[in-house]
Amino acid sequence: MDNQLIRAEKILRFTEMIFDTGRVAEKAASIIAGILEACSSRISAISHAMKGNPESNSKFIQRFLKANDPRQALMHLYREQTPFVLGDPTEIERPQAGKTSYVGKLKDGKTKGFLALPLAFPYQGRAIPFHFITYSSRTIQKESTSRNREHFRVIEGLKGMIGDKPLVMDREFSYEGLFEYLVGKRVRFVIRLNTGNRAGIYHPDGEKVKLNISPGERVCLKGVFYRGKVEVNLAGEWGKGFREPLWIITTIEPEEALEIYKARMKIEQSFKDLKSLLHLDKIMNKNQETMEKMVAMMLIAYAIGILLGEAIRQRVYQGKKFNCYSGLFVLLRQRVFLSRESLNQINNQVYSLFTEIVLGNVPTFV
Repeated sequence: MDNQLIRAEKILRFTEMIFDTGRVAEKAASIIAGILEACSSRISAISHAMKGNPESNSKFIQRFLKANDPRQALMHLYREQTPFVLGDPTEIERPQAGKTSYVGKLKDGKTKGFLALPLAFPYQGRAIPFHFITYSSRTIQKESTSRNREHFRVIEGLKGMIGDKPLVMDREFSYEGLFEYLVGKRVRFVIRLNTGNRAGIYHPDGEKVKLNISPGERVCLKGVFYRGKVEVNLAGEWGKGFREPLWIITTIEPEEALEIYKARMKIEQSFKDLKSLLHLDKIMNKNQETMEKMVAMMLIAYAIGILLGEAIRQRVYQGKKFNCYSGLFVLLRQRVFLSRESLNQINNQVYSLFTEIVLGNVPTFV
């Protein structure tokens, strides 16, 4: 398919909604179109995909990032009607960047890189990001902080925004300090229990909860205590086809928490498109602020690409093939031939949806 939908003049309709001025929106549209065309996070590749001289384009991107903050524009994509908010950290390897100030060691203690923690809302089995933070072992050490405090930082900045929406996270966030913090801040959460750390969960009478269930069984307990200290609810289920049971720590109804987390498991795959299709893991910037601004541009491009791609997928694919591809894959990789009329209809449909996301009143499609 000739990617007419990702030309700068088409993208401009979307950037005008989230950037402060028309001139800034126009510049952002050119860069985002370049990101989608190049399928890359590297300024050198993006500049070659943009119209005009690559060297001039590279300087244009760098000036844009210096003068503007796309991280603020990204936050306009938060959907107030979302049923829950997803948090999913991803490791970004930078093996050749040992001297870069924000690059440290990843979980294995050997590989150089940093972590990005995007927050997103669900949309038709996908996830659309609206905020993120980045951190590494080096930035934590330099700022005399900790991994826990970085987790607190992202929540602190959003608690007024997300209100009573449950925050849904994986086992990396299963620890006492975060549970205490979330309960203290009255942030509702659904977090997969890390059974590997052998943290005890206790009934009010002090008896330890036995985390033993059989395939097909479900257990829901309210008012239990993580490590005997933090009052939470517990849900467990051993679903068909799974090698082990799923255990959830939550402050909402246990049955509801299980259903929310299972929806998250389906959505999690969409974050991988950021690496496999847009190559977020290849991002290269010398300082952390510039890198984060470029990540924000990538996430905005990803969000627009997801919406356009999903609209194409719904129009073109039926039956079994419908679930074979993500919308972003359809937009960027598939050779789909559509009439000019159909392309205009898709653009208008997505623009209407994008407007509703930014301004509110959008139906929920988990």
